[in-house]
Amino acid sequence: MNSKAKRSQPDGDSGEAALHFGRPVLLREVNARQLLRLLLRHGPCSRADLVRHSGLSAPTVSSSVDYLQKRGLIEPLGPGRSNGGRRPGLLRFNAQLGYVAATDIGRSVLRVALADLRGTLVERWLSPTDPRAAPGRVCSQVAQGLRQIQIRRRIPTEKILALAASVPGITNPLTGLVASVPNFSPPWEAVPLREILEAKTGIPAVVENDVNLAARAEHWCGAAHAVRDFVFISIGTGVGAGIFVNDRLYQGPEWTAGEIAYLHVPGTEEVPVALRRRGSLESAIGSKGIQQCWRRLLRHRSPKLATLRPNLEAVDILNLATQGVPEAQVVLNQTARILADAITNVCVILNSSLVVLGGRVGTHPALFEATRCILHRNEFSRPQLAVSSLGREAQLFGAVWLALSVADVRILPGSEAHSSPLVPGEHRLSPPVLGSLPPQ
Repeated sequence: MNSKAKRSQPDGDSGEAALHFGRPVLLREVNARQLLRLLLRHGPCSRADLVRHSGLSAPTVSSSVDYLQKRGLIEPLGPGRSNGGRRPGLLRFNAQLGYVAATDIGRSVLRVALADLRGTLVERWLSPTDPRAAPGRVCSQVAQGLRQIQIRRRIPTEKILALAASVPGITNPLTGLVASVPNFSPPWEAVPLREILEAKTGIPAVVENDVNLAARAEHWCGAAHAVRDFVFISIGTGVGAGIFVNDRLYQGPEWTAGEIAYLHVPGTEEVPVALRRRGSLESAIGSKGIQQCWRRLLRHRSPKLATLRPNLEAVDILNLATQGVPEAQVVLNQTARILADAITNVCVILNSSLVVLGGRVGTHPALFEATRCILHRNEFSRPQLAVSSLGREAQLFGAVWLALSVADVRILPGSEAHSSPLVPGEHRLSPPVLGSLPPQ
């Protein structure tokens, strides 16, 4: 069946408004989603405001508003200011219609959060984790933290529309299967994490790689907000990248895009890529690699220091470099050189305009500045370098975004027929409304 579309250019939101002609259900969905997006962006609004911003007719707006009110998605706020006539009734998006949960499963800390449908965090819960813990035990911790928040906030489980989990390993969001988390001991392999989380919490769940989610968060409300092409590189215990190309997260057909931990570093052993083995780049500039480099230098250059400071953390070693300790400066310079080479190689392929550094090691000021100076020598493949503005919260905010996208599919009219809740926001007819704007 042929379909037509007529676009208008109303004041304030050019390109956002469109009149769509086709099946009534599709027409209703598109109009409703558009009005919800406008309420999130400009709300509270009157019906006249929505007509002006959307370019839709007054009867269409009135019909869509009535429909959304019946579903509880928008609510009246009372009369607004008058410009000489009757005071208009204001409407706003009902952000408390439901909630979403997010968890960041780290090697040493588990974070759980609850957010409303605008993405505003209601409460956080933190707990130490044991990297030797089995997946079921970790999921029980997630359920425990979420229950505590629910009790304090008096929020029933049925109002929590989705749960998203951030995992530090190769993850398939379609199946909810975690292929490998090599930094856990013993390593998690082929873990049906989505299934376990849903069984423990009773909430629809989705899982994703932690660095991909951190990149999502930086694009949503962080250092890469609205940047179409960028790379987020996290350096801590592990090393990984989240890649945005043409405003979309690129994950690859086997979900391993961005696994830059396995980039080859000259001078290291050439071995096949394997899930259970740390990659060459991670072995060189991850926190354990920095510690090993430090210990080697102490043994060969400063035998006295070797007995006093052999077990410093990577961040402490970089701190010593800023204090002028020669061995630490060698470690810093070597790490920056390798990191700059990795960034250059990535940008030669992707031509990214921005690289955001995250993780405890990646955000260290001395490493950032040393890397920036090396990159500045390039004639091209010289991206803008930035530090994550979200820090340790990046993965958690990314999980909130992902949960909002799942909730978007569940609560918005007609969207279930046109998008997949398993890969939220990537294959839908219309872009997601929830999560489309930074949280307040």
